[in-house]
Amino acid sequence: MFTYEKLPEPRLDETDRKILNRIQGAFPISRDPFGEVGEEAGVTGDEALMRVIALIDRGIVRKVGPFFDARKLDYASTLCAMAVPGAKIYDAVKVINSYPQVTHNYLRKGKPNVWFTLIAESLDAIERIIAEITEKCGAGPVRNLPALKVFKIKVDLRLDDKD
Repeated sequence: MFTYEKLPEPRLDETDRKILNRIQGAFPISRDPFGEVGEEAGVTGDEALMRVIALIDRGIVRKVGPFFDARKLDYASTLCAMAVPGAKIYDAVKVINSYPQVTHNYLRKGKPNVWFTLIAESLDAIERIIAEITEKCGAGPVRNLPALKVFKIKVDLRLDDKD
């Protein structure tokens, strides 16, 4: 059985590159997506999955997950920012991350220092969630920064025989 400890550190081998090239933007939607990815990379589906997990563990890949265009799904989205005192950051982040509508949460230097994105079924729902987060965090206010114009560039980082 494959164990990801066998992977070379810190370089990517040819199989890793094939897997990463395949899962960026063209992840298979099927009953066995890693089986398909593995077959194309010349390994089993289990090995393909374990390699992706290893790449995440090694910090080479940050996240594997879907990207949904909220507007095409008739949802609303916004970027939020708030200034949270250092002593309250852990509790505030715990509150923010408890909302399934929060897709990203970042800590930044300066003020505001907590930034997160929020996707919900309507602008009213976003306002309600922001009010709840503000109240529960005891910090804020949460700045609602909706995009006035969306610029989205699709980027796939194609990996050749050199990493």
